[in-house]
Amino acid sequence: MNFLGFGQSAEIDIQLDGADTRKTAEIRTVDDRKDKLLLYYDGEGVSGKVNITLKKAGQKLEHQGIKVEFIGQIELFYDRGNHHEFVSLVKDLARPGDLTENTTFSFDFAQVEKPYESYTGNNVKLRYFVRVVISRRMSDIVREQDIIVHSLSTYPDVNNSIKMEVGIEDCLHIEFEYNKSKYHLKDTIVGKIYFLLVRIKIKHMELAIIKREMSGSTPSLFQDSETIAKFEIMDGAPVRGESIPIRLFLAGYDLTPTMKDINKKFSVRYFLNLVLVDEEERRYFKQQEIILWRKGEKLRKGQQAQMTNAMQQYTATSVVRVDPVDDVSDGEDS
Repeated sequence: MNFLGFGQSAEIDIQLDGADTRKTAEIRTVDDRKDKLLLYYDGEGVSGKVNITLKKAGQKLEHQGIKVEFIGQIELFYDRGNHHEFVSLVKDLARPGDLTENTTFSFDFAQVEKPYESYTGNNVKLRYFVRVVISRRMSDIVREQDIIVHSLSTYPDVNNSIKMEVGIEDCLHIEFEYNKSKYHLKDTIVGKIYFLLVRIKIKHMELAIIKREMSGSTPSLFQDSETIAKFEIMDGAPVRGESIPIRLFLAGYDLTPTMKDINKKFSVRYFLNLVLVDEEERRYFKQQEIILWRKGEKLRKGQQAQMTNAMQQYTATSVVRVDPVDDVSDGEDS
C-alpha cells in the first residue's frame, strides 16, 4: 500500500476518565438495539486519553496533525448528508510530523455546555461524541466514542391538574381528571373517569401514551406518532354515575423528556389518549398533552434557570381546551 501513498496505519483507542465509577445509561440505536454508554450532564467536563497504536512496529506514521474534538450533533434521517453541529470544540494533540512508536495523548474539555438531551427517534438523532482524527494526505484515520447526556430538572412550581368535560350531544357525556399536567419519568399518572350520561353501548375503554416526533421544517416537515404504552381501564358497559379510577406507572416505559424546538430542528411531545370503543367497534377518543421531565437527584449549576425557561415555554400547552369527543372509525390518532 505504500506506493499508493497510504503508508503506515494505526489504531485509535479513546479512554474516558472515570469510566469505572461513572454512571451509565442506555439509549436506543437506529436499528432498535440498546447501547449502554457513560452518562454526563450539562456543565460537566469530558476528559480522557487517546492511545494510538501503530499496526507495524518500527515503521513511522506520517501525518498532517492529530486533533481531538467534542461534538454535539443533530442528524435528520431524511437529510443524512448534512449533520447539524450545535457544539464543536477542538484541541490539537500533535503538530504535523511522524509517529515512530505507540503514543498516548491526554485531553480535557472543561465545563462543557451540553444544552440538550441525547435522543434517538424514528426520523432524528441527537448525539454527543469524542472524535480523534489523524490527518493524512490520502485518507484520515478517525475514531469516535459516543456518550449519553441527560438533562435534569427540578419539580415544577406550577403543576395544575387536568379536568375536562367532553361528550357527544344526547349520547355521551363524561368528565375525566388527571392529578397533574407535568410528570417526571418515574412518576405515576393518577386520575378518574366519571360518566354523566351514557346512551351508547361502550364495550371497553383504554388509556394510551402517544409520542409525537416532529422534525425538519416546511416544506420538509416530518411527523411521526408512536404508541408507547396502552393500558385498559375498563372492560364492559359503564352506567350513569359510575367512576373509573386510573393509575398508570411510567417507570416501565421507554420515555424521554418532552423536547420543544430543539435547535430549531425537532420536537418531541407526549399525549394521553383516552379511547372508548362501542359494540359496533366505533372509537371515540380525546387527547391531552402532558409534559414529561427528568427528575434530578440534586441541582447542578444552571439547572434552576434551565427548568424555569422550560416551564415558561410550556405555559401555553398547559391550558386545557374543551372539545367534543371525536368519532374515529379507523384508528386512535388523527
